[in-house]
Amino acid sequence: MDIIISNSSGVPIYDQIVRQVKGLILSGALAEGTALPSMRALARDLRISVITTKRAYEELERDGFLLTVPGKGCFVAAQNRETRREAVLCHIEERLSQAVEAAKTGAVGLDELTEMLTTLYNEE
Repeated sequence: MDIIISNSSGVPIYDQIVRQVKGLILSGALAEGTALPSMRALARDLRISVITTKRAYEELERDGFLLTVPGKGCFVAAQNRETRREAVLCHIEERLSQAVEAAKTGAVGLDELTEMLTTLYNEE
């Protein structure tokens, strides 16, 4: 599991982990039942605090992406189709919000932005 942490980002480290793990699960790169590294192992690999990885895993479990089995570890939870679709839509909305903000900052109009989105969506 490749997770890249940026210390210069304004996003908290635990949130970077949460976003990346959710992305891996939603893309299918982490399948249902896949074991995640232990909190200590992930903290060691990323050179961060165990408390940070604990917070990320707890949030992922709360959101239904992970299942913790006492004495065995954390595993990718089964994803309900509706839950998965909702998570994908939230992820897309986040990205589109960033694009809209960049467009507004750069004085790019809605028509031009819509045309760009249509072009990107129809690319093969």
